[in-house]
Amino acid sequence: MPFLKPILLTFIFQSMMVFNFSTDSDISNWRILDDVVMGGRSDGNFKVNSDGYGEYYGDVSLKNNGGFSSLRYYFETRKTEDYSKFVLRIKGDGKAYQFRVKDDSSNRYSFIFEFETTGDWQTVTIPFSEMYASFRGYRVDIPNYKGNQMEEIAFLIGNKKEESFKILIDSISLK
Repeated sequence: MPFLKPILLTFIFQSMMVFNFSTDSDISNWRILDDVVMGGRSDGNFKVNSDGYGEYYGDVSLKNNGGFSSLRYYFETRKTEDYSKFVLRIKGDGKAYQFRVKDDSSNRYSFIFEFETTGDWQTVTIPFSEMYASFRGYRVDIPNYKGNQMEEIAFLIGNKKEESFKILIDSISLK
């Protein structure tokens, strides 16, 4: 059955672009949500820089029980059952970050994957099966992300210390 091989190869290499940054990217559905919603003093910012990368940067403060900054991307429901992982192309600052997904934006919890950046461009692969549910820093006793659909993704920094941060985002895709 050699005629099946091209179909199988297409399925194996199938991917979905979630967001691919460029100098003319529309970032109006990207929003900063910092600990100021709870009285904190962290200050995150987001822009498309002159090289065409999403640039998420700022300062995390522990003042007034603060300690996190997040960048969220909201969109209409995307069916994702044909995929098994996120692939991020990023350049961090050597700090730890979380990548988050919500399968339903009305859920209070997110599914989380923690990763370290190296200071160089890197490809971070995040299997859906390794994304655990969490709400306000506590694990939720439900199964890991099944990957059937998504309505929101996010980056979060909250390393329990005051620090400046900067991460460049080239692309986010599903495979």
